[in-house]
Amino acid sequence: MPIPGTEPEAPTPAGTEHTEHPQRPEQSRSLTPTAPSAQEKPSADAEQQRERVCYVFAVGRAGGPNGHGATGGDLEAAAAGLCGPSGAPVRTVDGPGLSALVSDVPAGLYDESGLKAQLEDLERLEALARCHHSVVAAAYEHATVLPMRLATVYLDDSRVMAMLEQRQGEFDALLSRLEGHVEWGVKVYADPREAAVGSAPQPSGQSSAQPSDGAARTGGGPGRAYLRRRQQQRSTHRDTYRAAGAVAERVTALAGGIAAAKVAHRPQQGELAAGPGENIANDAYLVPEDRSEDFRAAISGLAEDVPGVRVELTGPWAPYSFATPPSAAREPQERQARQVQYAGTADDV
Repeated sequence: MPIPGTEPEAPTPAGTEHTEHPQRPEQSRSLTPTAPSAQEKPSADAEQQRERVCYVFAVGRAGGPNGHGATGGDLEAAAAGLCGPSGAPVRTVDGPGLSALVSDVPAGLYDESGLKAQLEDLERLEALARCHHSVVAAAYEHATVLPMRLATVYLDDSRVMAMLEQRQGEFDALLSRLEGHVEWGVKVYADPREAAVGSAPQPSGQSSAQPSDGAARTGGGPGRAYLRRRQQQRSTHRDTYRAAGAVAERVTALAGGIAAAKVAHRPQQGELAAGPGENIANDAYLVPEDRSEDFRAAISGLAEDVPGVRVELTGPWAPYSFATPPSAAREPQERQARQVQYAGTADDV
């Protein structure tokens, strides 16, 4: 759902617990509602059907102008026609000056065991993350919103309203900061193997087992030639990482002249890293919306002439990485929400 290593927190309702924050979602403008999970089967028991909780996608202003030149009422327009992760329509819940985009979901799928099952099933996790991001992306097309964490749920509408009232000051300050801005992601990769491909080939007709004239004059042989090749490989590896570091510094310098803020995420590894090479820098930038093209032009192509170094530019999307309210005191009483986070989805997402 874009993703970064451990991301900074999204808006966190008081009285919640969470695990590691999700990666940025991949950029996606597809707003196709996510079909209900195949494992979610209607129950014949009417009482079980009434056991629903509120899945919260994002928070925005309930009225008044925002950075997109629209009003909070456009959140209702954004919700129209969208479905939540279990197929229920997306709707708004209003609090003092704020609105939350929510959808009803079965309580059994979002208790401890239900969430565990969803997070361990990669297909269900991907579907949940893409649905979450689709709703946030649709909302951000209409108004500035604060994306909530994946699988943020409240017991009912009244709990959502209480959260909006309690956190009104924090959310209002964050919305003011983010209005008129979007997020861009920049990743820098180092790939010594790609750099080595560009090294000069051995002259035609000369076997690697045959010493060159120079090697013969210096008393070299196959063993010495092997050591030279290994030394060259180490040198290429070192030079590639140095070059990648220099490119990353250049990105920071150029982006700093345009972006309003930066968040450095943990470099991605394993399945979360897209493409070849090692991710050495994974940063998010908060960019004024009217300077998005300036940012793209400044960063694109920075590593085109640097062997073994690649820059991946993604965005723009809703500012997930910057939707972090000040730390709130945790309430000792009954949990009002359950939150679970994940370490990436399909792409980065």
